Parts: sequence; structure tokens; C-alpha cells
Amino acid sequence: MAKPRKHIKVTYSTLGSPDPLLHEYFEEDVADLKNNLGARYQMLINGEWVDGAGTFENRSPINTDWLLGVFPRASSGQVNQAVAAAKAAFPAWRDTPWAERCALLNRVADLISERLFEISAAVSMEIGKNRLEAIGDVEETADLIRYCVDAMKDNQGFDRQLLSESDQHVNRSVLKPYGVWGVIGPFNFPAALTGGPTGAALIAGNTVVLKPAAEGSLTACLIAQCVADAGVPAGVFNMLLGGDEPGMALTVHSDLAGLTFTGSYDVGMSIIKSFSTAAGYYRPVIAEMGGKNPTIVSAKADLDKAALGIMRSAFGLTGQKCSACSRVYVDAAVKDEFLGKLVDLAADVQVGDPTDADTYMGPIISESAYHSYQRYIEELGGSQILAGGETLDMGPGYFVAPTVVTDLPDDHRLWQHEMFAPIVAVRGVDSPDEAMRLANGVALGLTAGFYSEDAAEVEWFLDNIEAGVLYVNRATGATTGAWPGYQSFGGWKGSTGSNKAAGSWYYLQQYMREQSHTIVR
Repeated sequence: MAKPRKHIKVTYSTLGSPDPLLHEYFEEDVADLKNNLGARYQMLINGEWVDGAGTFENRSPINTDWLLGVFPRASSGQVNQAVAAAKAAFPAWRDTPWAERCALLNRVADLISERLFEISAAVSMEIGKNRLEAIGDVEETADLIRYCVDAMKDNQGFDRQLLSESDQHVNRSVLKPYGVWGVIGPFNFPAALTGGPTGAALIAGNTVVLKPAAEGSLTACLIAQCVADAGVPAGVFNMLLGGDEPGMALTVHSDLAGLTFTGSYDVGMSIIKSFSTAAGYYRPVIAEMGGKNPTIVSAKADLDKAALGIMRSAFGLTGQKCSACSRVYVDAAVKDEFLGKLVDLAADVQVGDPTDADTYMGPIISESAYHSYQRYIEELGGSQILAGGETLDMGPGYFVAPTVVTDLPDDHRLWQHEMFAPIVAVRGVDSPDEAMRLANGVALGLTAGFYSEDAAEVEWFLDNIEAGVLYVNRATGATTGAWPGYQSFGGWKGSTGSNKAAGSWYYLQQYMREQSHTIVR
């Protein structure tokens, strides 16, 4: 349970100059977690904490000798049990006044904030996220829930009057929940991208079955405990654990009314194509399917700002953000100067244990990702690797070097492939139009960045780039760093299943369907 502590309000902005107590609290909870290595955890089905059909271990990518916990593996029968529990709980939850649902979810958000450092210690140790980014991930979870609560309140439950033919007619539009909603979460934001969609679905009146990424199981268990402790009724929220099998069983379940998925393009597109087919009619999928995010650097850019923003977005979370910058198109006239600055910054990146205060880049997530990084480096072939390009011997963990590459051929697959690794490719361009053509020449369109001190060039970029989240002249991150209420976050093209963004005006409504009422008195 959370210790009595001073409340520290966290956003990505305040993380730039944190309260010194933030570090003290975080280090205390890291020590507590290290003292509790190897603990056994359970799933939550119909209000009961239960074991699975088998177990799996979660070991830290920082040090594989650290056994973070032993977790249950859900069977197909337990998937059915969780969906059945959510289906049985739906009518009463749907009929609970929206203000009461909002109050309960506000309590969930408050508990997440109260347990901020306990949960962020888990995020850092099981994902390899540095302490400030881990703390941001957890507080963002609470703020995503609060943002959806505010959206429900601002729209008075989405019950609105329409025009009427006469005083005898009452016409209105009502948004109502779908039913049982599945949430499939990714490893890289194990708090925000499990707790955020779960909160939205519950606020809207759906019941939820959550299946987090196996690598984020500890974080998910701590978030689930917040939901249970807030008093959300049994069956309204359920959590399954395991590898791909429980997730696959959930996505094809006929009693699932809707689904939120965050993950790769290939898996997301497969789910979108098959989800409706299983039911015989349309079922909504809110999908965020990654990015291959470009940054354009003009000859009129502040190159110091550009290099810093690109470094932070390319190497934050070891390049494993769907919003990570992996492509840079820089005016040929300033390419060499820009590259010199970026390479110097890459060389200064502190790689190591992400729970340490001075570390910027922790390990890559797993042994398979570690080997993928090595294969990408081999594929770069005759290109110039100006920084990095190697694995790092830092004990029994998965550490790799931040990598800057240039002279990558235009037909090379790594211009198109989302690597989820700390590798950024830089190409010189002869004109802004060439930069835009290359930037838009991929199937994905999540985030994009631009650097120029010329106002006309900024408007040109905003008018022509094909991505859902745009940043201009941002030193804190060229393509990364959205926060609920400050930046909406959602993609275009192959990066999305709905073309709506989280943390903005249109997200919560996706968890409800419209019904028209006409009553003649």
C-alpha cells in the first residue's frame, strides 16, 4: 500500500525540473520491489483473484537475474469465464448513472496517483524505462482517466436534445455503451495504454476484459489492484495474463462487443479484418498500430534544437515508442553540421540501469529484441554508422548503443520498417518538396516533426504532412511526448483503425453507439 507522502503533480513538463522528493520516493519503492523479487501474482476474474492454468516468469531486461514475479497464464476456459463475467455484469453497470461511474473512475485515477512511485518502479524494472519516463507513464494513466471523466461530465452523459416538430414531440440523441469491451495492451506503455483505454471503456458504461502484454504483467496487476480497491463492482473489470494465446482467444470471442488494440501494424490489421467477420456485423476496433515517424530539418532550422529533439525522440525508451523518430530528412546545405551535433549528443547518451537517476536510455525489452537490433545493424551494410551500432556488455541485461546512420539507400527496407530499436537514419535532401515526398512515402502516419524558424515553412509543413500528431521546433522531443489535454494522440493511414485521437475531443465517444429517441406525448 502507498506510504503517506507529499503529493507531487506530474506531467511531462514538470518532469523537466522535478521535485527532489520525486527521486527519494522512487528510490524507496525500487528498493521495496527489489526486496520482493519472485513474488507470485494472480489474475482478476469476476471480482476474484485467481491462478491460471500454468505460470510464466517475468525477468527484468536490466538484469535477467532479477525475477520480478511469477504470473498465471490464462487458459481458453478462463478467457470464456472473464468474458461471461463481464457480460453478466454489463446490464447493471450500463444502468449505473454516468455520474456514479465517473466518481468511481476518479477514485481509480486518484489511487494510481497515490501509488505513483510503486507502480513506476515496476514500469522501470520490467520495461527498462528510465525513472522520469516511467513516472510519466503512470501519471499519464491517471490523467487519461480523468480526461475521459471530464469529457463525460462536459457532455452530460452524451444525452442531447434534437429539433422537434411540435411541443408534442421530444427528439433526442443518446450515446450508449456497446457491452463487453476488450483491451489488448502493449509492453512499451504498460500503464497508460492499459489503464487509459480501460478507464474510457468503463466510464462509457462498458464492462472490460483486459489482456496486457506479458512483459508488462506486474504493472497491469498494480493497475488492476487500483481498480479493485476503488470499488468497481465484480465482473465489471477483469484482467487476464499470459502470452499471445489469451489475447488471440479474446479477439475472436463472439461475446466481445468492441476492442482497443495497441501494437504492430500486421497484428492490428489482422484483428480489424477479422473482428467483424466473427460476429457477422460491424464491431468497433480502436487500434493504434505504430509509426515510422519522420522529422524534416530545414536549412532555416535551429540545428541545436533540432538535434536535441531528435536525439530525445530517437533514443527515449531505447527507441521502443510507437512515436519514436527513426527517419530524418535534412536540407543538404546543413546536413553535415546537423549530423555533427546529433552524433555528439548520441555519444553523450547515458546508457545503463534506468532506475538510476543519471540514466537516459535503459535496455531493450527482451532477448528477441536484442537480436533484432543486431540484425538491423547487419542490414545497414555499406551505410555509414556514425554512432553506436553495437551491443553493450553491461552484465546480464539487454543493452545496446544509440545508433545514428547515414547514406542508407532509398530502397532499403529500414526506411519503411518500424524497428522498435534506438536507430535513426539521416538523409540529405535538395528541396523541401523532396523531404515531404519521402516523409509521406510510408504506409504509417502516426507522428512527425519539423524544425524551421520560418513561419511560412511551418505552415507548409502543417498543410502537407500525412500524420496525426505534429510537433514543430520542439527540443523536448521531435516526435514524442504527448500528454492528455495538451496534445491529442492518434495516427493517420496505417497507424490507426479509427482516425480519432486519445486525449482530445473525440476519443470517448468511440466507446459508445448512438441511438435516436422520438417520443410523442
